[in-house]
Amino acid sequence: QVQLVESGGGSVQAGGSLRLSCAASGYSYSDYCMGWFRQAPGKEREGVAGISTSEGRTDYGDSVKGRFTISRDNAKNTLYLQMDSLKPEDTAMYYCAALSGFLCSRYFPAALTNPNLWNYWGKGTQVTVSS
Repeated sequence: QVQLVESGGGSVQAGGSLRLSCAASGYSYSDYCMGWFRQAPGKEREGVAGISTSEGRTDYGDSVKGRFTISRDNAKNTLYLQMDSLKPEDTAMYYCAALSGFLCSRYFPAALTNPNLWNYWGKGTQVTVSS
């Protein structure tokens, strides 16, 4: 059974930092690209950051470039998102997602713009940034 479980969300003031984690199980983690998405109330789901399989290529949404860092630990089957210099507009539910190696090889990093391509999803963790 595939499981993606996010943690690390919370409330923080603008300018602060949070580190999200996503623990994966039930599939061959290292063979999948991984990504973080977010969705605020009334808005579409937005790709935040993605990372390829073993070579670790990364890509970021324009709104988070230079502030967020995605990383993965294939030995621990865990994905991370370090979020610095947080802004109130970063407030959203954050989801981690997995993209099969086949789709990743064809569509990464463009797949960050198409949530429908991704194979597996977690249930999300809430991030709230106050001004």
